[in-house]
Amino acid sequence: MNITIERQEKCLATLRVEVPSSTVAEQKNKIVSQYAKEAKIPGFRPGKAPLAVIEKRFQNDIKEEIESRLINQSLQESLKQEPVKVLDFGNPEKLTFTAEGTFRFETTLTLAPDVTLPEYKGIAVEVPANEVSDEDVNTQLNGLQQRFADFADVEDRALDTGDFAVIDFTSTIDGKPLEEELGSAVTYFAGRQGFWLKMQEDSFLPGFTPALVGLKAGDTKDVTIVLPSDFPISEMRDKTIVFHCTIKELKRQILPDLDDAFAQKLMGAEKTMADLRNTIVEGMKSNKQKEIDDMKVNQLVAYFDQQVEFEVPETLLQAETQNQADALVQSAAQSGMSDDEITGQREALLDTAAAQAMTNIKTNFILQEIAEKESIVVNDSELVQHIISIAQRRKEDPSKLIKELQRNGHIPGIRNSLLINKALDFLLEHASVTETTATTPEA
Repeated sequence: MNITIERQEKCLATLRVEVPSSTVAEQKNKIVSQYAKEAKIPGFRPGKAPLAVIEKRFQNDIKEEIESRLINQSLQESLKQEPVKVLDFGNPEKLTFTAEGTFRFETTLTLAPDVTLPEYKGIAVEVPANEVSDEDVNTQLNGLQQRFADFADVEDRALDTGDFAVIDFTSTIDGKPLEEELGSAVTYFAGRQGFWLKMQEDSFLPGFTPALVGLKAGDTKDVTIVLPSDFPISEMRDKTIVFHCTIKELKRQILPDLDDAFAQKLMGAEKTMADLRNTIVEGMKSNKQKEIDDMKVNQLVAYFDQQVEFEVPETLLQAETQNQADALVQSAAQSGMSDDEITGQREALLDTAAAQAMTNIKTNFILQEIAEKESIVVNDSELVQHIISIAQRRKEDPSKLIKELQRNGHIPGIRNSLLINKALDFLLEHASVTETTATTPEA
């Protein structure tokens, strides 16, 4: 069997195969003989029809089966002959039976990239200590106060700092509606009804709430805001916007006392503020530990991203970019962004998705390479136990879930995910971790 592999750019290669006539004839005879045993031909007893009749009657089916067997046999042989890791064999084309009886075809292979690993044991990782200060706990308690606060109407005075205003507003730029001038990306700022706003400097837009202080219910006012050049929404940078506001209601926030009664309201009878503080500390430490674990992984990923460069398969990059874009859109929608606002941020979302996709794919290949070098594997028992745990969380029958995953071809992906996690655990186990006393930055 004559096999040649010609490498191209971006992890692609052209595989060309010529199968000798003897192999073709051998496969053909096997297939024709099998048809002869099973075929029902009018005028002939089962299994007694001449091979020439069988071959003529089923020539198209026989030809397709010969091609399929020879292609599969050739692809398996190519893996033995050439030291390449094939991710996808592509769609064979230029299928030809020559006059000499040989069979030829070619296909475009997608190859795993060649990864040269840097030193991966003892990677320096710096994370904050998992400590919770009294200030941290008090901040959480203040948040709980805000969450369970009551509100009373203010009728005997004007708006003051710390109050809440319920307002209606519209906005214009150069006398025209904001959304009409700047597009859907600014929908949130175009107008609202019944909009609750706390009278503090960092609410809504810089300079907006101070302009409302001193107004009473029923008052109207135009508030002019000049946005800075670094405003997050590019369409609004350096723009002068006029907000036409009507004060509907004034509210005063009434915070609950931080006492045992408050703790019992949240946690049940016989609980105290000490119990509530302890619960907050435990929860914050748990959350911080997750952040710290994420920081360790992020630093490992950043290390490899800086140390290792290689091409990645374009098809994988496109698919992962789409996955990341879908996830970003879903996250934006869940955070309250409208379809128009998401559309307005389309280019930024795609850029972010593409960058994350590249990092994900590179990291995946690097971790697989480390797993191979360190003989890290996921055995069948680990795989089955993981699927059983998924079934238990979903309250499904494990055997049915396994069959479903097999039917949909998801088992290899799950095994690979487990392998990646084991490789990460290996790196974390061998990392050089330094704890600092600094406040935990955002993970």
